[in-house]
Amino acid sequence: MLGGGKMKGGETMGGGGGSGSSSISPLVSFVLGAAMATVCILFVMSASPGRRLADISAWSNADDAPPLPLPLQDAAADSNDSLAAANVTVVAASAPAPVQAPAPASPYGDLEEVLRRAATKDRTVIMTQINLAWTKPGSLLDLFFESFRLGEGGVSRLLDHLVIVTMDPAAYEGCQAVHRHCYFLRTTGVDYRSEKMFMSKDYLEMMWGRNKFQQTILELGYNFLFTDVDVMWFRDPFRHISMGADIAISSDVFIGDPYSLGNFPNGGFLFVRSNDKTLDFYRSWQQGRWRFFGKHEQDVFNLIKHEQQAKLGIAIQFLDTTYISGFCQLSKDLNKICTLHANCCVGLGAKMHDLRGVLDVWRNYTAAPPDERRSGKFQWKLPGICIH
Repeated sequence: MLGGGKMKGGETMGGGGGSGSSSISPLVSFVLGAAMATVCILFVMSASPGRRLADISAWSNADDAPPLPLPLQDAAADSNDSLAAANVTVVAASAPAPVQAPAPASPYGDLEEVLRRAATKDRTVIMTQINLAWTKPGSLLDLFFESFRLGEGGVSRLLDHLVIVTMDPAAYEGCQAVHRHCYFLRTTGVDYRSEKMFMSKDYLEMMWGRNKFQQTILELGYNFLFTDVDVMWFRDPFRHISMGADIAISSDVFIGDPYSLGNFPNGGFLFVRSNDKTLDFYRSWQQGRWRFFGKHEQDVFNLIKHEQQAKLGIAIQFLDTTYISGFCQLSKDLNKICTLHANCCVGLGAKMHDLRGVLDVWRNYTAAPPDERRSGKFQWKLPGICIH
């Protein structure tokens, strides 16, 4: 009985154990399910750490989870936009700057800089042109400078506005040793180092090249007073150039009326204002080289002056030889003369001989007392080789 009871009890207990198993299984299932869910969550979080908060929220709230507040959405969008902008900025900053092509070199070399330094406030320069033969020590350039130093009325100050145009490297080097404003005019086809005989082929090339260069000065917007280096400067000649003149040119022969086209011009002393009229005149002057082939520029000026004045209305002043003088028509009044040109004289030796005599007389004149100077007793040494 007792054995049977025990069995029953065991059974009962076993039955009771079956009944306990039924009541414990849901709890165990819940715990195991929760544990498995936790493991899955932790796995996902470890795989995507950047999404932890969002995934946990979604996992916890399922479909009932509200979207992120708008301020957070905007902040996230702004953050992305800023990052994109920053990336663009970094790329732009690291890109190489565009390479700009260098400015084209001036076809005139340093001419514009030389003109700028030498010009007066109204953009006027004085110019002369030399080659090696005229620059040697004791040559014409020395006499030219000496005339300024011996001159009156502050004429020496005009050297500050003088541009010396040199025709060969040796002349340029010599110029730089004695003067501030030198320009080397590079040319081809002619050796300009030696003296060029009057009306030779090289002489004509030199004269027409000079004329073309003068046109360039006008095109750059500068007025100029061109003077041959065999012109002696004693007083300021600008006072005798009319403000109304487009061109003022010296005269081989002056007939009394400064605006008469009957005067005979000399291009060795020439003032030109830069304007449309004078530019057109110079273009026609250059064309005249071929219209009147074999003539030098002074003859062509004489041949075109009537038609160009009628066409352009250009004002041409011929300078009175009393003040702007030369060997062709010599002023003998030393109280009035401003410049003296060794024109109507062929050959460097002849020019230098007579101009040395001119400077000797001028030295004596300037050293004399005012009363003696006004008396008119001082005269040039006549005759010379050319001067008469």
